[in-house]
Amino acid sequence: MINFADIIGQDAAVARLQRNLAAQRMPHAFLFAGPRGVGRRTTATALAKLLLCEQPDTGPNNGRLVGLGDDEPVRLPCDACDSCRMIEADTHGDFQLVSKELARYHDDASVRSRVMQSLGIPVIRQFIIDPVGRAPMYGRGKVYIVKEAELMTAEAQNSLLKTLEEPPKGVTIILLAQRPETLLPTTRSRCSLIRFGPLPTDFVAARLTEADTDAAEAEFWAQFTAGSVGRALQLAEAGMYGIKRDVIDKIAQLSAAGDAKLSEYLAKTSDTLAENEVKRVKKQDDATLSKNLATRQIIGTMLQLVAGAFRDAMTLATGTSRPLVNADQQQAVAAIAAKFSPIQLAEILEQLSRYEQLLWRNVNAKTVWDNVVITCASAPPLTV
Repeated sequence: MINFADIIGQDAAVARLQRNLAAQRMPHAFLFAGPRGVGRRTTATALAKLLLCEQPDTGPNNGRLVGLGDDEPVRLPCDACDSCRMIEADTHGDFQLVSKELARYHDDASVRSRVMQSLGIPVIRQFIIDPVGRAPMYGRGKVYIVKEAELMTAEAQNSLLKTLEEPPKGVTIILLAQRPETLLPTTRSRCSLIRFGPLPTDFVAARLTEADTDAAEAEFWAQFTAGSVGRALQLAEAGMYGIKRDVIDKIAQLSAAGDAKLSEYLAKTSDTLAENEVKRVKKQDDATLSKNLATRQIIGTMLQLVAGAFRDAMTLATGTSRPLVNADQQQAVAAIAAKFSPIQLAEILEQLSRYEQLLWRNVNAKTVWDNVVITCASAPPLTV
């Protein structure tokens, strides 16, 4: 069952929604902001279930929701009506999850034939703007959840502004975004912002071990993802842990001259992982992910893994009292810390961040990796 009481680690977000409901001051547009895999979509679906429920229940909290006092009122869906059952089965006609993948169902064949890397006007218009004014199929209202809202183009956001500001009665629109600052200010200003924080790392590690992940690997992913159980599970399932260990060991052994073979290895590995990700998305979600986009996403993750090792090296070099994310490779991290001064480590981290930005400006992946290896070997100025 999808229910508020089952949402872990987001007490403040759930409490705020419940207080809005109790005060009968529900915004018609929300922006759920926070890391991937921490419960934003689950919470949005739980809210949709409640808003569309035919017989919602209201009563004192009595300890059901951690973020509320025992005497505060709580609204929960009945979990028995047709509407609740349809939400659970993902067949409710008044509940729509909107994403760039809906392009393949568009009425226009030219839209269906494209591989979408952004969420553009065609999808926003056909699946929100056009149907939003039609009467609900079941009379309770309508709920639209926009997945990866930061992928909306500026044009798509502008086309949605009037709907966000003055939707028909009973319509609720929920935008999900990891980085709300990337949305237009006009979009953000029309939404009630609800922030979602990372989940406790011990909870994430426990979920991974339940999925048969080794304890050391589970602890690493819990720390690396900063409490995102969804991302941690995905990275573990992709087999990234062995690659992470191999890459960090190789970087720790680099000489100042660098290593062309390491650059080739990183390029080939990221290419293979991108191909696997395209296949995973097709099999799991029956969706199309472009190889170009997958490559940039994978390289971004790998750069973050490399940066994590240098961040740990900075911790050792400065004597900072902070646990190492790569505690499973402390010897390799110590070897990196011994090569560079804290200033050089800071410069390397800055350059790695810059390389990640350059990925989205169509810089050749092999060129990026060539420069990453040189940077990790000797901390020279940026040359891409």
